[in-house]
Amino acid sequence: MPKYIFDYGKGEISLELNEGNILGELSGNSRPPLEDIASELFDTFENPIDSAPLRELVQRGDKITLVISDMTRFWMRQDLVIVHVIEYLNRCGVKDEDITILIANGTHLPAPQSDIEILVTKEIADRIKVVNHDCEAEDLVYVGTTSRGTEVELNPLVVNQKTICLGAAAHHLMAGFGGGRKSILPGVASGKSIAQNHLHALSPDQPCSNPLIGNSRLEGNPLNEDMCEAAAMVNPLFIINLAMNPEGKLCRIFSGNWMNSWLECCRYVDEMYTLEIPEKADIVIAGCGGYPKDMSMYQSTKVIDNVESAVKDGGILILISECIDGGGPDEYFAWSRHIETGKLDEELRKSFTIPGYIFYQNCEIAQKTRIYMISGIDPKLLEPMGITSFRTSQELLENISLKDKSIYIIKKGGTIIPKVMKK
Repeated sequence: MPKYIFDYGKGEISLELNEGNILGELSGNSRPPLEDIASELFDTFENPIDSAPLRELVQRGDKITLVISDMTRFWMRQDLVIVHVIEYLNRCGVKDEDITILIANGTHLPAPQSDIEILVTKEIADRIKVVNHDCEAEDLVYVGTTSRGTEVELNPLVVNQKTICLGAAAHHLMAGFGGGRKSILPGVASGKSIAQNHLHALSPDQPCSNPLIGNSRLEGNPLNEDMCEAAAMVNPLFIINLAMNPEGKLCRIFSGNWMNSWLECCRYVDEMYTLEIPEKADIVIAGCGGYPKDMSMYQSTKVIDNVESAVKDGGILILISECIDGGGPDEYFAWSRHIETGKLDEELRKSFTIPGYIFYQNCEIAQKTRIYMISGIDPKLLEPMGITSFRTSQELLENISLKDKSIYIIKKGGTIIPKVMKK
């Protein structure tokens, strides 16, 4: 039988499967990686989308804030780009001491120095001031309230200085796509602002997720539209959007107006990641692509959400994810106590948190699709969610019958959105 190898943490894990069961091995529509990142980047600065060239927007003496993503988004490899961004700003007359790099942690923990040197390279970390955003800091600045009632409180570094955002567009289970306006909210917003915005992930009148949110959904998505309103209050000077191919390599850069260049990047990414399939399968076996994408259940959720569309109703999703950090945030598995009381939806609405919603959404999917995992997580932690976990591939195969089952193999589930072809 052929052996299928999946990235697992910083190593690998393999499954031997009957070739006759395999409908196909699914991957995104690949694009060649950029051969000269600096040249491509500078070209987008000189010929941006719906914006004057960056060199006309910055000058000597300007105070510049460069907003970047945190370690959970390291897959976008901004470290390969940021040194060239700084070089270009220097060419425009902006001095190192007038640039501050702000890590858009959202509600995540601050990056230690070791992570900072990975995110921006040691060279840049030694030259440029790097600041962790703290969503509970006392100096956050109120800039306005959105039409949906979100009170927007932001890091002062994006309120009082010219702001350039660096991010990547990828499908997002709540906001439609990541990147773009997310550099502002949730990236550098207060915990209160983030919670108010993310509460739109829940249906306003039913105990379930809001049907208007989801992968690639932007128009009418209240979460996205609220984020856009918040970003407009800052009106970032310029934005740099990275697009990664399914192999995890940088393949395009879109720069310019904070809204329109991001939308162009979203369209490009959607075409690259969406894959039409002739039918759904009994079983989908999906990996995350290894560390850091499989560092926790919190991060692995993207894969669960992406690939469930390829599983038949009542079918099986097998997730291969090491989850060296367990659930991720400490509170993730703490939400299990509300399953036992039958008040998960009620309690999440009272005290909405992002880890709480991720947990909630995992439980929702597990109610309609049987989820099995190969993982390092204690299986007892996953049981209340309706998820069964095994330590090894051998243990998994001993407990699940694959006889006469159709199977899709997806090795990097975070970079593909399967959709059944319309007849």
